[in-house]
Amino acid sequence: MCNGELAAAITTLAVVLAKDKSTNEIELLAAVLTQLGDTLATIAAQKTLCESV
Repeated sequence: MCNGELAAAITTLAVVLAKDKSTNEIELLAAVLTQLGDTLATIAAQKTLCESV
């Protein structure tokens, strides 16, 4: 994906996921996806560290 295509795709996905959800459900989904992103970042950092040793 080039330029703003990734950002547009993510925005579209967020709108689709939030459709017909309560505020509480959207907040929980946001928290879960944030945790997923943080965990992936931790795994990537650990992998980079292990590869450089």
